[in-house]
Amino acid sequence: MAPSPLNVCHIVLLVSLCIGGAVSLLKIDDNVVNKEVGRHVDVSSHLTRVDFQVTVENRGTGPVREYVLAVEPTVADNLSFIGVVTVADDEDDVVVLDVTQVKMEADSGPDGVHYYKVGLERPLPAGEVTQLKVTHVYVDIQTPFPTHIKQSEKQLVIMNNNHYFYSPYETLTQTTTVTLPSTKVESYSKLSPASLAGNTITYGPYENIPAYSEDVMKLHFENNNPFLAVTRLVRTIEVSHWGNIAVEEKIDIRHTGAVLKGPFSRFDYQRVQDGVSSVNTFKTILPAAAADVYYRDEIGNISTSALLQLEDSVELELRPRFPLFGGWRTHYTVGYNIPSYEYLYTSGDKFILKMRFIDHVYDDFQIDEVTVRIILPEGSKDMEFNYLFEVQMGDPELRYTYLDTMGRPVIVAKKHNLVEEHMEDFELQYTFNKMMMIQEPLLIVVAIYLLLSLVIICVRLDFSITKDVVSESRLKIAGIIDRVLEAQDTRVPLYQKYDDAITKFKTNKDSSAFTQAKKKLDTDYKTFTNTITGLQKKLKDESSDASDKVGELQRYEVSYKELVVQAINLAERLVHGKVSKTAYIDQENTNQTKRSDLRTKIDSLVQTL
Repeated sequence: MAPSPLNVCHIVLLVSLCIGGAVSLLKIDDNVVNKEVGRHVDVSSHLTRVDFQVTVENRGTGPVREYVLAVEPTVADNLSFIGVVTVADDEDDVVVLDVTQVKMEADSGPDGVHYYKVGLERPLPAGEVTQLKVTHVYVDIQTPFPTHIKQSEKQLVIMNNNHYFYSPYETLTQTTTVTLPSTKVESYSKLSPASLAGNTITYGPYENIPAYSEDVMKLHFENNNPFLAVTRLVRTIEVSHWGNIAVEEKIDIRHTGAVLKGPFSRFDYQRVQDGVSSVNTFKTILPAAAADVYYRDEIGNISTSALLQLEDSVELELRPRFPLFGGWRTHYTVGYNIPSYEYLYTSGDKFILKMRFIDHVYDDFQIDEVTVRIILPEGSKDMEFNYLFEVQMGDPELRYTYLDTMGRPVIVAKKHNLVEEHMEDFELQYTFNKMMMIQEPLLIVVAIYLLLSLVIICVRLDFSITKDVVSESRLKIAGIIDRVLEAQDTRVPLYQKYDDAITKFKTNKDSSAFTQAKKKLDTDYKTFTNTITGLQKKLKDESSDASDKVGELQRYEVSYKELVVQAINLAERLVHGKVSKTAYIDQENTNQTKRSDLRTKIDSLVQTL
C-alpha cells in the first residue's frame, strides 16, 4: 500500500526555513503597513523565541499577494527557524504560509538585511487587514556575563535585541513583552514606556515607527536553565526488510553557559546542591514502538539511565557519568529498534521510508550539526530523498556487513543549526526486488554445503608428508577382509540351495535333474572357496592373526560341506530304498543338529572378522 500524502501544513512549515534558496528580486510595497504589532520575547531557556502578532493593512488601490519579513544583520546568522501562520477569528482555524528567503532590490533597505517572502493565503484587497503570527527562533544570542563563574555562583546572561519590530514597512503601534526565566534582573534597557513586573518586562506601546527602525534592547538577567548544545549528531538508520529498523545516534554535547572557574567539588555538589547552572540529567523522547534501548559511551553501558514507557512515546532519562558545567562536554550513544511496518510502506517493488529527520534530544534542544545516514538493504536502487527543508546531500556510500556481496547503499544528508521545529519527517523512495531477500539464506545454505564438502574431502584424504606403513597395512588388511566377507556372504546361500535341491529330489525322485543341480552348486561352491583361499594367502603376508581366522573359517566350512554331502547321500539312499524312512529321519535330525552347531561357530567367527 502506498503512503498517504503528507499534511500540507507540515510541508509549508518546514519549507519555511529554506534559507538561501531564492534568486528572485522583490521590491517593498510602500502601501502596506503594520497596523498593530504585539511582540512576545521568551528567554526562559537558552533559546530565544520571538512571536509577533501582526495586523497587516493594505492602504493601496490593488490587492497584495505577498508580505515581506526582514531580519536585522546583527542576529541574522543566529536565526534557526522562521515560520508564519494566518490567524482567523477562530483560533483553531490556522493556515501555515509558505516562507522563502529572497533578495531585494539594491535600494530596498540597509545592507546585510535578510528578507523572507510570505505568500498570503489569499490576496489582501485594498483597505482590508489580515492577521499574521510570525515565529522566530534564535540560538546563541544569550551570552553568559560574567563568562566564568564558581561552582556555587548562579549564571547571569546578557541578551541584545531590538526594541522595535524590525520591518521594511511602517509600524503604527507596537507593544513588546519579555518573559524571563526568573525575577532576578540585574538591568534592562528602559526605552520609555517600560516596566518590570515579576519576571515580565513590558515595552510600549510605541507608535508611528519607521521602517527598519533599530534601538538596542539590552537585558542582563539570571538564567540557570540548561545551556546545552549538541555540537555534532550522527544519526544512523539501518533498514531491514525482515521487519526491523535499527536507529543509533552518536551525540557530542557541550554546556555553552558560563565556564566553571576553579575546582569542582562533588562533595559540595551533593551536600549543598550548588552548581544550579550545571546539568546532571535530561530527557530524550523516543518513538512509542522503540525497543531494545541502550545508552552507552566509550567506557560501556551507562546504568544510571531510566526508561519510562508512555502511551504515545518512550521517555529516556539520561544521566551522564558527571554533571556538565560551562565549557564541559560529553559524548554518548543512544540506540533502539523499531518495527518497520510503522515507517516503511511498499507497493510492489517500490518502497517509501518515512521517518523523523531528528528525534527529541532534550527539551529546547539546539543542534549545531547533524548527519543522517540511511542504510538500505543490499540491492536497493533508484533512491530519491525528499526533504521538506534545505539539507546538504552527501556523496552516496556503500556499507558491507555480514553476507553482503555488492554492499548496502547509504544515503547521507546533513544540516546545520536545528531546533525542535525541525522535528519533521523525511521521505526516502527506492526500488527493491523482493527476490533479493532470499539471497542471504541461499548464501548460508551454499556456505554450509561447501563446508561439509570440504570436511568430507579432508577426512578422506591423507595429507601426511611421510609414508605411514602401519596405516597402509591396516587399510590393506581391511580391504582383504571385506572381500573375504563378501565371498562368504555369497557362499552361505548355497547351502540353502543344496537343501532345496534335496527336498525337490525326495519329492520327484528325478535323479538326472538332481545330479545337474548338485553339479552346478558344487562348481559355485568351489569357486567361492578358492577365492577365499587365495585371499587368505594374501592376508598371511600382512597379518598372520587375520589369516589364521580365515583359515579356521575355511575348516569350519569344509566340515559343514561334509555334512551337506552326508545329507545328499542319505537322501539318495532313501530314494533308492536302501534305508527305511524311520532310519532316514533319525539320521537327518542328527545331521541338522551338527550343522546348526557348526553354523553358530561360523557366524561367531565371521563377527570377529
